Amino acid sequence: MSAAVRTAPTPLPTLEPAGGGAAARRDDPLGGILLLLLAVLIFSCSDATAKYLSGELPLIEIVWLRYLTFALLLVPPTLRGGRMVLRSTRPGLQLWRGLSMLASSLLFIACLPILPLADATSIGFVSPLFITALSIPFLGEQVGMRRWAAIVVGLIGVLIVVRPGTSAFQPAALLPIFSALAWAAAIIITRKMSGADGTLTTLIFTALSSLLVVSVLVPFVWVMPTPRQVGLALVYGLFASGGQWLVVLAYHRAGASVLAPLTYSQLVWAAALGFLVFGAVPDTWTLVGAAVIIASGLYTAHRERIRARASRI
Repeated sequence: MSAAVRTAPTPLPTLEPAGGGAAARRDDPLGGILLLLLAVLIFSCSDATAKYLSGELPLIEIVWLRYLTFALLLVPPTLRGGRMVLRSTRPGLQLWRGLSMLASSLLFIACLPILPLADATSIGFVSPLFITALSIPFLGEQVGMRRWAAIVVGLIGVLIVVRPGTSAFQPAALLPIFSALAWAAAIIITRKMSGADGTLTTLIFTALSSLLVVSVLVPFVWVMPTPRQVGLALVYGLFASGGQWLVVLAYHRAGASVLAPLTYSQLVWAAALGFLVFGAVPDTWTLVGAAVIIASGLYTAHRERIRARASRI
C-alpha cells in the first residue's frame, strides 16, 4: 500500500478528503472498485520503476527524488488550502507516521535489486496481519483465536516464500518483512489519529518529514543522474503519489470489506511486470506461499467485517 508512501496497497481508512474536514462517503462501490484496481496497477508500475532505478542510483537518492516529486505535487493544493492545512492537532503522531512510511519505503526498495518483484510483493502482503497484531497493544482491540490463527497461517505463507534454512533463502527477503512491519505501524498511527486531520494535512506532514530526513542523507551518496534517470524518478514519484491518492478516493466510495480482497490483485501485476521488464518468472513455492498469505489476509478481512457488523448492532 508499494511505495505509498509505501508500496503495498493497504488502505488508509481514517483519512478524509483533501480540504481538511470529514466528508460524507459516497455510496459508489463500482467506482471504488475501479479506483482501487487502478491504484494497484499504478503501485505495481511504481515498484517496477523503483526496481529498475535501483540498479543505477543509490537507494537514498531514489527515495529523495521520489519524495521531492511528492512534495512538489502537494504545492498547488497546499497553496489553495492556505495555512490551515499546515496545522495538525496531532503533530507528534504525524511525524512518527511520516517516519514509519519512510522506513517502509527504504526497506522495500532496498530489497528490489536482489529479489524478484513478485517475491517482494508477496512477502509485503503480510502487513495486514501485522496491523491486526499491533492493534491489540496500541489500539486496545480484541483479537480472537480465529484471527490469531489467520496471522499464524499468513506467517507460514511468508516462510514458504522465504524458505529459511534452504539454498533458496536470501537475507534480503527479511527486508520486505520489516517494510511491512513499518507500514503496519504507520497504519496503526493513522487509525490512532482518526478524524484528527484531513488527508491533505497528513500527506503534507508525510512528504515534508520524509523529505527532510533523506535530504540530510542524500549528499553523502549523491550520484549525478542522467536526464533519463531523472525522468524515471519523476515517473516513480508520480506513480507512488497518484496510487496513494486513488486509494483514499476508493475507500471514500466503498467499504473495506468490498475493496480489501482486491488489493491482492497486485501480485498478478507484479508477476507480469517482473516477467515483461526483468524476465523473472515466479517459482512454484513463491506462488504457493503467496496463495497462503492471500488466503489468511482474506480471512482476516472477513473477520474484520463480521466484527464491524456486530459492533453496529
